[in-house]
Amino acid sequence: MISSIAIVGTGALGGYYGARLSLAGGRVRFLARRDRAQLCAQGLILRERDATRRLERVEAFARPEEIGRVDLVVVTLKTTANAALPALLPPLLGPETAVLTLQNGLGNEEFIGEIVGPERVLGGLCYIGVTRAGPGELVGFHTPGAMTLGELGRPAGARTREIGARFEGIGVKLRVVDRLAEARWQKLVWNVPFNGLAIAGGGVSTDRILATPGLAAQVRPLMEEIAAAAAHFGHRISESFIQAQLDLTPPMGAYQPSSLVDYLAGREVEVEAIWGEPLRRAQAAGVPMPRLAALYEKLKAVTAIR
Repeated sequence: MISSIAIVGTGALGGYYGARLSLAGGRVRFLARRDRAQLCAQGLILRERDATRRLERVEAFARPEEIGRVDLVVVTLKTTANAALPALLPPLLGPETAVLTLQNGLGNEEFIGEIVGPERVLGGLCYIGVTRAGPGELVGFHTPGAMTLGELGRPAGARTREIGARFEGIGVKLRVVDRLAEARWQKLVWNVPFNGLAIAGGGVSTDRILATPGLAAQVRPLMEEIAAAAAHFGHRISESFIQAQLDLTPPMGAYQPSSLVDYLAGREVEVEAIWGEPLRRAQAAGVPMPRLAALYEKLKAVTAIR
């Protein structure tokens, strides 16, 4: 039974889900080195479309040793901070602790599995719009959103369904899958072109990408490259799935993908997890991805010169 939860990475995603789980009655402890003082003094405020919610008492800690063992660790750090995880995760582990990563891109479950053991590791793909307006203040545009949940290298079991039920209890539209790796590749179909072109195109929202012929012409071919690479690894991404990703984008309006938000804020962009890792896997398997390779090189150059 999941009775205690640690949130590792109290940014927008970790702060939001941690606060909602706590407000629903969960025992949630936050690892928050940067904003710990403000969180302890002011709590967490969630400004959502349907209501403004406030978690008055936040259990925030600067070190994982102060949190101690929990039943579930939720990793919401950006992948650019993954080098810290070998020191952060072990103090949180009990004999049956599960570790759920909600990070973007490929390779995160495997990396965490090397630290904590693959049998502990779950992965979640989040479809949510929430931003950090300031210390302890989060603004939700599409919350509580949706989540796809699975396990590293095996079908989903009872533990995954129990964890999923906790997120369903706060309103998340949940899907549990037996093929987590396939779901990861599916999410890349949208993330690779729209997150990437938003930055490579000079810092533009998704509506501008679609309205700019030179950018719009790259979207479907990038999606098709991802689908071809996924198929090589045994993951099916249908043409109808690709079309659905194209159809859902215009209604978003002037949407800024998360990587663009990071870029515009001067934060490190998750270039390796979202673009570099799928490219390396495809190239190692002999699958050509010239468009992704060009976008990856462009993103490396653009994000390195700031």
